[in-house]
Amino acid sequence: MSSNQSTRTGVSIKSLYFFFRQALSGQHQDYTSGSIRKAVFLLSIPMILEMCMESIFAVVDIYFVGHLGKEAVATVGLTESVLTLVYSIAIGLSMAATAMVARRIGEKNPEEAARSAAQAINLSLILTLVVSITGSFLAPDILRVMGASPQTVATGAPYTRILFGGSIVIMLLYLINGIFRGAGNASIAMWSLWIANGCNILLCPILIHFYGLRGAAIATTIGRGVGVCYQLYHLFRGRGIIRIVRKYFRPDIGLIKAISKIAWTGTLQFLIGSASSK
Repeated sequence: MSSNQSTRTGVSIKSLYFFFRQALSGQHQDYTSGSIRKAVFLLSIPMILEMCMESIFAVVDIYFVGHLGKEAVATVGLTESVLTLVYSIAIGLSMAATAMVARRIGEKNPEEAARSAAQAINLSLILTLVVSITGSFLAPDILRVMGASPQTVATGAPYTRILFGGSIVIMLLYLINGIFRGAGNASIAMWSLWIANGCNILLCPILIHFYGLRGAAIATTIGRGVGVCYQLYHLFRGRGIIRIVRKYFRPDIGLIKAISKIAWTGTLQFLIGSASSK
Protein backbone atom coordinates (compact mmCIF):
# COMPACT_ATOMS: atom_id res chain seq x y z
CA MET A 1 0.00 0.00 0.00
CA SER A 2 1.42 3.40 -0.97
CA SER A 3 1.95 6.20 1.53
CA ASN A 4 -0.90 8.22 -0.06
CA GLN A 5 -3.30 5.32 0.32
CA SER A 6 -2.24 4.80 3.92
CA THR A 7 -2.77 8.48 4.64
CA ARG A 8 -6.23 8.43 3.08
CA THR A 9 -7.15 5.30 5.06
CA GLY A 10 -5.97 6.89 8.29
CA VAL A 11 -7.95 10.04 7.59
CA SER A 12 -11.06 8.00 6.76
CA ILE A 13 -10.84 6.02 10.00
CA LYS A 14 -10.34 9.20 12.01
CA SER A 15 -13.29 10.85 10.26
CA LEU A 16 -15.48 7.81 10.87
CA TYR A 17 -14.50 7.75 14.54
CA PHE A 18 -15.19 11.48 14.84
CA PHE A 19 -18.65 11.13 13.25
CA PHE A 20 -19.41 8.12 15.45
CA ARG A 21 -18.60 10.10 18.60
CA GLN A 22 -20.60 13.02 17.28
CA ALA A 23 -23.61 10.75 16.67
CA LEU A 24 -23.53 9.54 20.28
CA SER A 25 -22.78 12.88 21.89
CA GLY A 26 -26.30 14.33 21.71
CA GLN A 27 -25.13 17.66 20.32
CA HIS A 28 -27.79 19.48 18.34
CA GLN A 29 -27.35 19.25 14.58
CA ASP A 30 -29.17 21.06 11.80
CA TYR A 31 -30.03 18.17 9.48
CA THR A 32 -31.89 20.41 7.04
CA SER A 33 -28.62 21.75 5.64
CA GLY A 34 -25.27 20.24 4.76
CA SER A 35 -24.40 16.74 3.62
CA ILE A 36 -27.29 14.28 3.42
CA ARG A 37 -24.93 11.33 3.82
CA LYS A 38 -23.51 12.79 7.01
CA ALA A 39 -27.01 13.47 8.35
CA VAL A 40 -28.10 9.88 7.62
CA PHE A 41 -25.01 8.51 9.36
CA LEU A 42 -25.40 10.73 12.45
CA LEU A 43 -29.07 9.74 12.82
CA SER A 44 -28.73 6.05 11.97
CA ILE A 45 -26.01 5.09 14.47
CA PRO A 46 -27.96 5.93 17.68
CA MET A 47 -31.19 4.63 16.12
CA ILE A 48 -29.60 1.25 15.33
CA LEU A 49 -28.24 1.00 18.87
CA GLU A 50 -31.65 2.03 20.22
CA MET A 51 -33.41 -0.71 18.22
CA CYS A 52 -30.97 -3.27 19.64
CA MET A 53 -32.06 -2.31 23.14
CA GLU A 54 -35.81 -2.44 22.54
CA SER A 55 -35.93 -6.23 22.28
CA ILE A 56 -33.71 -6.95 25.26
CA PHE A 57 -36.30 -6.47 28.03
CA ALA A 58 -38.13 -9.72 27.30
CA VAL A 59 -34.87 -11.60 26.68
CA VAL A 60 -33.51 -10.51 30.07
CA ASP A 61 -36.77 -11.44 31.81
CA ILE A 62 -36.86 -14.90 30.22
CA TYR A 63 -33.19 -15.50 31.06
CA PHE A 64 -33.63 -14.79 34.76
CA VAL A 65 -37.17 -16.18 35.01
CA GLY A 66 -36.03 -19.44 33.42
CA HIS A 67 -34.79 -20.58 36.81
CA LEU A 68 -38.32 -20.37 38.24
CA GLY A 69 -39.85 -23.08 36.07
CA LYS A 70 -41.75 -23.58 32.84
CA GLU A 71 -44.89 -21.80 34.09
CA ALA A 72 -42.90 -18.63 34.69
CA VAL A 73 -41.30 -18.79 31.23
CA ALA A 74 -44.71 -19.40 29.65
CA THR A 75 -46.13 -16.40 31.49
CA VAL A 76 -43.42 -14.08 30.14
CA GLY A 77 -43.91 -15.34 26.59
CA LEU A 78 -47.71 -15.11 26.67
CA THR A 79 -47.72 -11.69 28.32
CA GLU A 80 -45.25 -10.28 25.81
CA SER A 81 -47.44 -11.60 23.00
CA VAL A 82 -50.46 -9.71 24.33
CA LEU A 83 -48.35 -6.63 25.08
CA THR A 84 -47.83 -6.42 21.33
CA LEU A 85 -51.10 -4.48 21.35
CA VAL A 86 -49.55 -1.89 23.67
CA TYR A 87 -46.35 -1.82 21.62
CA SER A 88 -48.42 -1.30 18.47
CA ILE A 89 -50.23 1.71 19.90
CA ALA A 90 -46.97 3.10 21.30
CA ILE A 91 -45.13 2.72 18.01
CA GLY A 92 -48.03 4.23 16.07
CA LEU A 93 -48.04 7.27 18.36
CA SER A 94 -44.27 7.42 18.16
CA MET A 95 -44.38 7.51 14.36
CA ALA A 96 -47.00 10.27 14.45
CA ALA A 97 -45.01 12.30 16.97
CA THR A 98 -41.83 11.91 14.92
CA ALA A 99 -43.59 13.11 11.78
CA MET A 100 -45.28 16.09 13.45
CA VAL A 101 -42.21 17.21 15.38
CA ALA A 102 -39.84 16.74 12.44
CA ARG A 103 -42.09 18.84 10.21
CA ARG A 104 -42.14 21.74 12.69
CA ILE A 105 -38.41 21.49 13.31
CA GLY A 106 -37.86 21.60 9.53
CA GLU A 107 -39.98 24.76 9.46
CA LYS A 108 -37.72 26.26 12.16
CA ASN A 109 -40.67 26.36 14.56
CA PRO A 110 -39.55 24.56 17.76
CA GLU A 111 -42.45 26.00 19.78
CA GLU A 112 -45.04 24.25 17.60
CA ALA A 113 -42.88 21.12 17.66
CA ALA A 114 -43.02 21.17 21.47
CA ARG A 115 -46.77 21.78 21.37
CA SER A 116 -47.25 18.78 19.06
CA ALA A 117 -45.14 16.65 21.40
CA ALA A 118 -47.25 17.68 24.40
CA GLN A 119 -50.50 16.82 22.61
CA ALA A 120 -49.10 13.42 21.64
CA ILE A 121 -48.32 12.80 25.31
CA ASN A 122 -51.89 13.82 26.23
CA LEU A 123 -53.28 11.30 23.76
CA SER A 124 -50.97 8.56 25.01
CA LEU A 125 -52.05 9.12 28.62
CA ILE A 126 -55.71 8.72 27.68
CA LEU A 127 -55.11 5.52 25.73
CA THR A 128 -52.82 4.09 28.40
CA LEU A 129 -55.39 4.67 31.13
CA VAL A 130 -57.84 2.42 29.27
CA VAL A 131 -55.22 -0.26 28.56
CA SER A 132 -53.83 -0.26 32.11
CA ILE A 133 -57.21 -0.57 33.83
CA THR A 134 -58.45 -3.25 31.44
CA GLY A 135 -55.22 -5.28 31.58
CA SER A 136 -54.93 -5.07 35.36
CA PHE A 137 -58.45 -6.36 36.00
CA LEU A 138 -58.45 -8.98 33.26
CA ALA A 139 -54.91 -10.36 33.71
CA PRO A 140 -56.01 -13.95 34.55
CA ASP A 141 -58.53 -13.94 31.70
CA ILE A 142 -55.89 -12.70 29.26
CA LEU A 143 -53.65 -15.64 30.12
CA ARG A 144 -56.56 -18.10 29.81
CA VAL A 145 -57.50 -16.74 26.38
CA MET A 146 -53.86 -17.19 25.32
CA GLY A 147 -54.12 -20.88 26.24
CA ALA A 148 -52.29 -20.87 29.57
CA SER A 149 -52.79 -23.80 31.91
CA PRO A 150 -54.57 -23.22 35.26
CA GLN A 151 -51.22 -23.47 37.05
CA THR A 152 -49.66 -20.89 34.72
CA VAL A 153 -52.63 -18.57 35.27
CA ALA A 154 -52.31 -18.87 39.04
CA THR A 155 -48.55 -18.29 38.93
CA GLY A 156 -48.41 -15.65 36.24
CA ALA A 157 -51.44 -13.41 36.79
CA PRO A 158 -49.55 -11.03 39.14
CA TYR A 159 -46.75 -10.67 36.55
CA THR A 160 -49.22 -9.85 33.78
CA ARG A 161 -51.17 -7.49 36.05
CA ILE A 162 -48.04 -5.50 36.99
CA LEU A 163 -46.86 -5.13 33.40
CA PHE A 164 -50.27 -3.99 32.15
CA GLY A 165 -50.72 -1.72 35.16
CA GLY A 166 -47.38 -0.10 34.40
CA SER A 167 -47.91 0.12 30.65
CA ILE A 168 -47.69 3.91 30.90
CA VAL A 169 -43.90 3.59 30.97
CA ILE A 170 -43.97 1.44 27.83
CA MET A 171 -46.09 4.00 26.04
CA LEU A 172 -44.05 7.00 27.10
CA LEU A 173 -40.70 5.30 26.45
CA TYR A 174 -41.61 4.69 22.79
CA LEU A 175 -43.47 7.96 22.32
CA ILE A 176 -40.89 10.33 23.77
CA ASN A 177 -38.12 8.57 21.87
CA GLY A 178 -40.13 9.32 18.73
CA ILE A 179 -40.29 12.97 19.78
CA PHE A 180 -36.52 13.16 20.20
CA ARG A 181 -35.91 11.44 16.87
CA GLY A 182 -38.22 13.93 15.18
CA ALA A 183 -36.27 16.76 16.80
CA GLY A 184 -33.04 15.32 15.41
CA ASN A 185 -31.68 14.14 18.77
CA ALA A 186 -31.64 10.39 18.33
CA SER A 187 -28.84 9.97 20.87
CA ILE A 188 -31.15 10.81 23.81
CA ALA A 189 -33.59 8.18 22.54
CA MET A 190 -30.71 5.70 22.44
CA TRP A 191 -29.42 6.52 25.92
CA SER A 192 -32.89 6.25 27.46
CA LEU A 193 -33.13 2.64 26.27
CA TRP A 194 -29.59 1.84 27.43
CA ILE A 195 -30.31 3.27 30.88
CA ALA A 196 -33.65 1.45 31.11
CA ASN A 197 -32.09 -1.87 30.13
CA GLY A 198 -29.17 -1.38 32.48
CA CYS A 199 -31.54 -0.85 35.41
CA ASN A 200 -33.59 -3.89 34.40
CA ILE A 201 -30.51 -6.11 34.17
CA LEU A 202 -29.33 -4.99 37.61
CA LEU A 203 -32.72 -5.20 39.34
CA CYS A 204 -34.14 -8.35 37.75
CA PRO A 205 -32.06 -11.00 39.61
CA ILE A 206 -32.33 -9.08 42.90
CA LEU A 207 -36.11 -8.64 42.83
CA ILE A 208 -36.72 -12.15 41.49
CA HIS A 209 -34.77 -13.48 44.49
CA PHE A 210 -37.11 -11.66 46.90
CA TYR A 211 -40.44 -11.63 45.02
CA GLY A 212 -40.23 -14.45 42.49
CA LEU A 213 -41.92 -13.93 39.15
CA ARG A 214 -43.49 -10.66 40.31
CA GLY A 215 -39.99 -9.32 40.86
CA ALA A 216 -39.25 -9.61 37.14
CA ALA A 217 -42.28 -7.47 36.30
CA ILE A 218 -41.38 -4.93 38.97
CA ALA A 219 -37.78 -4.73 37.71
CA THR A 220 -38.88 -4.27 34.10
CA THR A 221 -41.38 -1.56 35.05
CA ILE A 222 -38.85 0.27 37.23
CA GLY A 223 -36.19 0.04 34.51
CA ARG A 224 -38.50 1.53 31.91
CA GLY A 225 -39.64 4.13 34.43
CA VAL A 226 -36.05 5.27 35.00
CA GLY A 227 -35.63 5.59 31.23
CA VAL A 228 -38.81 7.70 31.06
CA CYS A 229 -37.54 9.96 33.87
CA TYR A 230 -34.35 10.52 31.86
CA GLN A 231 -36.46 11.45 28.84
CA LEU A 232 -38.73 13.78 30.80
CA TYR A 233 -35.75 15.60 32.27
CA HIS A 234 -34.47 16.38 28.78
CA LEU A 235 -37.96 17.34 27.59
CA PHE A 236 -38.66 19.78 30.42
CA ARG A 237 -35.21 20.84 31.66
CA GLY A 238 -32.81 19.94 28.88
CA ARG A 239 -30.94 22.24 26.55
CA GLY A 240 -32.11 20.66 23.32
CA ILE A 241 -34.02 22.36 20.53
CA ILE A 242 -37.34 21.06 21.85
CA ARG A 243 -38.50 21.95 25.35
CA ILE A 244 -42.01 21.51 26.72
CA VAL A 245 -43.69 23.89 29.16
CA ARG A 246 -46.96 23.40 31.03
CA LYS A 247 -49.16 25.53 28.76
CA TYR A 248 -48.48 23.22 25.79
CA PHE A 249 -50.54 20.49 27.49
CA ARG A 250 -53.75 22.51 27.14
CA PRO A 251 -55.90 20.20 24.95
CA ASP A 252 -55.87 21.07 21.25
CA ILE A 253 -58.54 18.91 19.61
CA GLY A 254 -57.44 19.71 16.07
CA LEU A 255 -53.85 18.74 16.79
CA ILE A 256 -54.89 15.59 18.63
CA LYS A 257 -57.02 14.55 15.65
CA ALA A 258 -54.08 15.13 13.29
CA ILE A 259 -51.82 12.99 15.47
CA SER A 260 -54.47 10.26 15.72
CA LYS A 261 -54.89 10.21 11.94
CA ILE A 262 -51.20 9.46 11.46
CA ALA A 263 -50.91 7.16 14.47
CA TRP A 264 -53.63 4.64 13.64
CA THR A 265 -52.05 3.69 10.31
CA GLY A 266 -48.67 3.12 11.99
CA THR A 267 -50.35 1.10 14.73
CA LEU A 268 -52.19 -1.08 12.20
CA GLN A 269 -49.03 -1.58 10.14
CA PHE A 270 -47.01 -2.78 13.14
CA LEU A 271 -49.88 -4.91 14.47
CA ILE A 272 -50.34 -6.73 11.16
CA GLY A 273 -46.61 -7.34 10.87
CA SER A 274 -46.38 -8.63 14.45
CA ALA A 275 -49.47 -10.83 14.14
CA SER A 276 -48.19 -12.45 10.97
CA SER A 277 -44.93 -13.42 12.68
CA LYS A 278 -46.49 -14.96 15.81
